[in-house]
Amino acid sequence: MKVNLLANFLFLSTIGFVGCTAQSKPDAETTAPKTVPVTAVAKLDTVIYNEYIGDIQAVKNVEVRSRLAGFLDKIYVEEGAAVKEGQVLFKINDEEYKAEYAKAEAALNNAIADAKTVQLEKARTKILVDNNIVSKTDMDLAAAKQKAAESRVAEARSVLQHAKTRLSNTLIRAPFSGRIDRIPLKAGSLLEEGSLLTSVSDLTAVNVYFDISEKEYLNIVSDSAYHKTKFTKRVKLTLANNEIYPYQGDAVFAESEFAQNTGSLSLKARFPNPTGLLKHGASGKISVPMETGELLAVHQKSVFEIQDRTYVYVLQDDNTVKMTPFKAGQRVGHYYTVLGGLDTSNKVVFEGSQNLRDGLKVVPKTVAMPQSTMTAKK
Repeated sequence: MKVNLLANFLFLSTIGFVGCTAQSKPDAETTAPKTVPVTAVAKLDTVIYNEYIGDIQAVKNVEVRSRLAGFLDKIYVEEGAAVKEGQVLFKINDEEYKAEYAKAEAALNNAIADAKTVQLEKARTKILVDNNIVSKTDMDLAAAKQKAAESRVAEARSVLQHAKTRLSNTLIRAPFSGRIDRIPLKAGSLLEEGSLLTSVSDLTAVNVYFDISEKEYLNIVSDSAYHKTKFTKRVKLTLANNEIYPYQGDAVFAESEFAQNTGSLSLKARFPNPTGLLKHGASGKISVPMETGELLAVHQKSVFEIQDRTYVYVLQDDNTVKMTPFKAGQRVGHYYTVLGGLDTSNKVVFEGSQNLRDGLKVVPKTVAMPQSTMTAKK
């Protein structure tokens, strides 16, 4: 009986020992350092852009209005058509203005005839004065009559010119070459003086207006490259469909005072528009280069955020990782620019930070930074 008890005890002890031995193996595996990819803090030779909402306006955009009252007789153009400077666009009924012109012309002819009569009378009076038949006072009176007659001629000529101008204004012409907008009225409509007929835009080039803050203005003027009388900034335009416009523009200051209600200052950028793609009244985003050269950066895969602060895991000399905060700047492609907290001597965990903890020992494996994004620009 004692032999059986001893045998059972030895058997159970053996099973427990084997179980403990088998259990200790996975524990050893879990405590082994894990391999993580690491990379150095990068230097990007790139450009940082600030973006602003831009208002696109034609270099020339003029409302075409009627200078006269009357009925719109004819429309010679289609909406959206290209026109040349001086081309006739509309015609106002001119019967009334022709009558005014004829009346003014007749009044001028009468005034000229009266002036001629007075001139002859003055010449005859001079002969009588020279022969001492009439007094010199009669000569002064004749001269006064001649001046009055000449004044009436000048007045009649002015009235005729005014009538001629009004008659010519019945034909409404394009003020410059461009493209016609919508035509809200139809032939036969009654026009008042100043009635809007259409607008004309010169779209060979456009101005894109955008606003910057006072702080951004001070950053610009404090730049050593800034010249007060020759300031220009090469900028890019992104269209509403997120396509980058193929031509670049030159931005200059459009105002000399900050807006009191917004504290902003307007700039305008001139863009060529040879294909007419850009239209008056459209919008886009202006990208202004604010910083160039080599910038410190870390890949977005290395970065994680906790309570609005950005962190990376930095590899220490003893191959442990330390959760390190840094000051992040603008995003540039797949990178965060580094404004502080890191330098080129640091090596950071490239990816997999969610599986790490502060002070964890790792086996570092150096990896190259992805080349496809090394020159990314915002």
